[in-house]
Amino acid sequence: MLACVAHGAGDLRVEERPDPAPAAGEISVEIALGGICGSDLHYYHRGAVGEFRIREPLVLGHEVAGRVARLGPGVVGPAPGTAVAIHPATPCGSCPECRAGRRNVCRNARYLGSAARMPHVQGGFARHLIVPADQVHAFPEALSLRRAVLAEPLSVALHAVGTAGEVAGRRVLVTGAGPIGCLVVAALRAAGAAEVTVTDLVDEALAIAAAVGATRTIRVEDAGEPWPDEVDVAIEASGSAAGLASCLTHVRRGGTVVQLGLLPPGDTAVPVNLIATRELTLVGAFRFDTEFVAALRLLADGLPVDPVVTDVYPAGAARAAFDVAGDRRRSCKVLLDFDAPGA
Repeated sequence: MLACVAHGAGDLRVEERPDPAPAAGEISVEIALGGICGSDLHYYHRGAVGEFRIREPLVLGHEVAGRVARLGPGVVGPAPGTAVAIHPATPCGSCPECRAGRRNVCRNARYLGSAARMPHVQGGFARHLIVPADQVHAFPEALSLRRAVLAEPLSVALHAVGTAGEVAGRRVLVTGAGPIGCLVVAALRAAGAAEVTVTDLVDEALAIAAAVGATRTIRVEDAGEPWPDEVDVAIEASGSAAGLASCLTHVRRGGTVVQLGLLPPGDTAVPVNLIATRELTLVGAFRFDTEFVAALRLLADGLPVDPVVTDVYPAGAARAAFDVAGDRRRSCKVLLDFDAPGA
């Protein structure tokens, strides 16, 4: 089967790999589409995500959708041919976090396309993917695979919005208009946020944020553009110290800041005294759990997120797709198409 494999920084190869059979409790999914994530780009460009460095060839990808190919022995699940999306996390189920219902921060979790463990957890950018049966989610026939592949990043956005608390009728600031930031915008509007202001450095990214529901966009380098004061909630989705500082500065006293973007490794200089003097709530949001089902439901119901997908490349042209995905002026979410002729 065809697979997109990272061997190190700048070394991405499209390879043929053996097509494994599912074991008991597993399902084989024929992957149709995969979305390139920021972590995939880090593995491609740097050979690492944070401290997690590629030490053996790694199939990338954790945003994937396709069709059931085969059921493992004894598995009761969707019939072969059923369209499905894949929840990429395999929590251990027994650590203190799992027992407390916080499986998204499981200390022993395995995540598709991750070098955090050795051997690495191979990802979903392959024609066939074997996963535990409970990670395979069928969805309504009316939902296209192109939209269903957004279930994973939308789940991240839904978890962040849920972490912020009640947002209905509130003013919200989102720093960062990448794919996750734009999906946060859509999730906020679906949850009833009255105003959603989005900031970014790139006009093209801000245009997509407006298309999915932002009520106002601000290009950070435009010095004359006034920022909103006294927002109720701020969600930091840029992964930058400047973004976090902006959130802390512009949220009202007693307001909430959600840190969603992963900051660069090492110490980060931000105005943390504001947390004390304004009695702010600063909370992290990491991955997701049951939000995956809610994401599929919202996508099936027509959540307006189509502008987020800007490009689709045959899987065989993965390197070109990754190059485009790394250019924020040219793209937002780039998909790999494993159904494409010659893929």
